[in-house]
Amino acid sequence: MKIDIKDFRVAQGKKVNLDKWPTRVKPVYRSKKKYRELLKEQVEELSKQQQLHYASNSYAVLLIFQAMDAAGKDGAIKHVMSGINPQGCQVFSFKHPSATEMEHDFLWRTTEALPERGRIGIFNRSYYEEVLIVRVHPEILKAQGLPDGLVIEKTIWQERYQSIVDMENHLHRNGTRIVKFFLHLSEEEQRRRFLERIDDPDKNWKFSLADMTERKFWKQYMQAYEDCLGATSTRDAPWYVVPADDKENARLIISEILLETFRSLKLAYPKASAEHRRELQSIRKLLVK
Repeated sequence: MKIDIKDFRVAQGKKVNLDKWPTRVKPVYRSKKKYRELLKEQVEELSKQQQLHYASNSYAVLLIFQAMDAAGKDGAIKHVMSGINPQGCQVFSFKHPSATEMEHDFLWRTTEALPERGRIGIFNRSYYEEVLIVRVHPEILKAQGLPDGLVIEKTIWQERYQSIVDMENHLHRNGTRIVKFFLHLSEEEQRRRFLERIDDPDKNWKFSLADMTERKFWKQYMQAYEDCLGATSTRDAPWYVVPADDKENARLIISEILLETFRSLKLAYPKASAEHRRELQSIRKLLVK
C-alpha cells in the first residue's frame, strides 16, 4: 500500500484554500476485499504499536478528529482503532458545554481529558469547536459571558488560535504527540449521505433537523476551517486534510498516518535491570521446581 502522508499534511504557516484540496483521491485498494485485507494489516500493526506505546510509558498520543456532519469521524475511529486495547485508549466527544464548563476558559474542559503517558486519547470534536461553530454562530460566543473588552471580532479568533498553538506546543514539550485530522467532505457527498440516513430506518437516529440547519452555513464553515487549519497546523502538531468522500480510503490514509506517527517515536520495550533479571531467574527456579 503506497500512501505518502505528506500529500495530506498542512504545512506550517501555509494559507489553506479547501477548494484546492481534494475530497476524493485515487483509492489505494482495488476492491472491497482488498480494502478489508489492507485495513486488517494496518489494524494489527497499530495494535502492536499501541502495546509498545503502553509498555514504554514515555509519550502520550492525542488524536483530534474534526469534520462537517456525516464526514465519517465515528466510522474512522471505530474501524481504524478496532484492534486497540481499551485499557490504553480513551475516546471523548465534546458537544455543547455544560453550565460549569461555560464558567471556565475555552480550553478547560478538554484539558481535563488529555491522555496520560502510555495512552492514546481521541477527541471526536475538540477545543477547535471554539474557533469553528462558535465563529459561525456568534450568538454562542456572546453567551459565554466574557468581558466585553475581550470579545473583539477583529482579534478574538487570532487570539484563540494563539492560545491553542501555545497549549499544543506546551504539550509537545512535555511528551504529548498531537495528530489532527480534518475529514474533508464535499457538499454533494454530504447531501447523498443525509438522504441515505433518511431512507434507511436503521440510520434515522443519525439525522435531525439541526444537521440540515447547519448545512445552510457550509460556506461559513469552510472559511472557518480554512483560517483555522492555516493558523494552527504546526511542525509538532500538524493538521492532515483527509479526502473523506470515500470512507474506506479515508480510513486507510488515517491508519497510515497513525502508524508513521508511532514509528517516528522509536519506542522500545523497557529493559530489565540486572537486579530485576536476577529476581526473575530466582522466580523461574521456583516455578521449575
